[in-house]
Amino acid sequence: MNALLLYPEFPDTFWSFKHAVKFIGRKAALPPLGLLTVAAMLPEEWNLRLVDMNVSKLTEDYLAWADCAFMSAMVVQRSSAKELIARCNAAKVPVIAGGPLFTEESEQFSDVDHLVLGEAEEILPRFLADFMAGSAGHIYRASGFPDVRTTPIPRWDLLEMRQYVAMAVQFSRGCPYDCEFCDITVLFGRRPRVKTPEQMIAELDALWRAGWRKGIFFVDDNFIGNRPYLKEVFLPALIEWRHSTGRTNYFFTEATLNLADDEALVRQMVAAGFNWVFVGIETPEHEGLVECNKLQNTRRDLLQSVRILQNAGLEVQAGFIVGFDSDTPSIFKRQLQFIQKSGIVTAMVGVLQAFPGTRLYRRMQAEGRLKDVVSGDNVDGTTNIVPSMSLEVLRAGHRWLVNRIYDPKHYYHRVRTLLREYNPPRVKNAFDLQHFFALWRSFLYIGILGRERLYYWGLLIWMLFRRPRLFSIGVKHAIYGYHFRKVCNNK
Repeated sequence: MNALLLYPEFPDTFWSFKHAVKFIGRKAALPPLGLLTVAAMLPEEWNLRLVDMNVSKLTEDYLAWADCAFMSAMVVQRSSAKELIARCNAAKVPVIAGGPLFTEESEQFSDVDHLVLGEAEEILPRFLADFMAGSAGHIYRASGFPDVRTTPIPRWDLLEMRQYVAMAVQFSRGCPYDCEFCDITVLFGRRPRVKTPEQMIAELDALWRAGWRKGIFFVDDNFIGNRPYLKEVFLPALIEWRHSTGRTNYFFTEATLNLADDEALVRQMVAAGFNWVFVGIETPEHEGLVECNKLQNTRRDLLQSVRILQNAGLEVQAGFIVGFDSDTPSIFKRQLQFIQKSGIVTAMVGVLQAFPGTRLYRRMQAEGRLKDVVSGDNVDGTTNIVPSMSLEVLRAGHRWLVNRIYDPKHYYHRVRTLLREYNPPRVKNAFDLQHFFALWRSFLYIGILGRERLYYWGLLIWMLFRRPRLFSIGVKHAIYGYHFRKVCNNK
């Protein structure tokens, strides 16, 4: 059996980093971890080819070769996914699709031959048995949440690793919190399920043997969801692994902001090699946090929590939302003020959207306030709900806020704030030719051709005298800013 593994293209949006990855000669930020994991579950005798549309093209020769095609996608990849499905249909290649897009919008994909919905560890074996027997149905839906200790090591051999900025692994699935707008608990449940230390170290060792020496993203939606296991079992094992093997990979992940409450856990994460974390702050307004049931953020000084993590050596990236029912037109200015004070350089600000299956979706449906479908794009200013605020005011306010956050004046101010507060451990960095070229490309595209050139050179001079140890981090954020402004200007 010849099987294609198809990953649709990301549009030009916040997390694609399309304009930034070019500075180091790469094509995409991260590989399709879900597809690589599914690949490891397919029969060993099958012939597999991965086509990640973010780094390569689907040729007619590949379609002629294929007996079937497996596809996974997120909501923001909807447009590219539909194009790939149409091409497979025209070539009479059966499509087997799963992942968040198809799980949440299965009724929109009648042209997909087989929908395998839910986590693959449970549902894929049943589908494969029927498929090989020639009796596969249209929809297969998992009935529960499987034990991730059965998950195999992803098929890294299918990747062109040099095309990616970082690799990805997963330690846990699920989140104990129940934010009204979030679809994570819909997809993965509220009981965090974790892999064993031996399992994770085997995955990391496999990446090292494959030649990967750079950053690795733990894609967990809440890395600290099972805090006792993390502190007592996994992180000690990860720290010991780093010390005993001399591995130099660094890590980054996602977590809730109450990580800042646990000083010992923060120290462990830094010792294990983590250097940044993405958190969901959503809003600095108490009423908005209560409304969306993000109660863990109401019990703290948000700015102080961010500062604790920065001072300890974890750079904070964060998500923010406008368009809660409790928001008034003043929210845009208050969000800007908070973001500027925080030194959160990478601040993703989106308009509230209701994803299928969430409590917000059900509430909007009951109130007759649902319309269209979610875009999944963090910066396009669209929403599939009728907001309490005037839609025109909401869209205009969001556009104003995003433009202010990423204009050079505000952006470079936040970079300096971060560099004053950020205190990562001292590590010896080997000479990296890619980063050397990235620096020179930043000289050209930002320092000479960019409209932000004065802010850029001002930052470089300031870093040389004030924070020379963090010079590469400052340049990295200058490049990120270039990407963010490109995205904002294209919307």
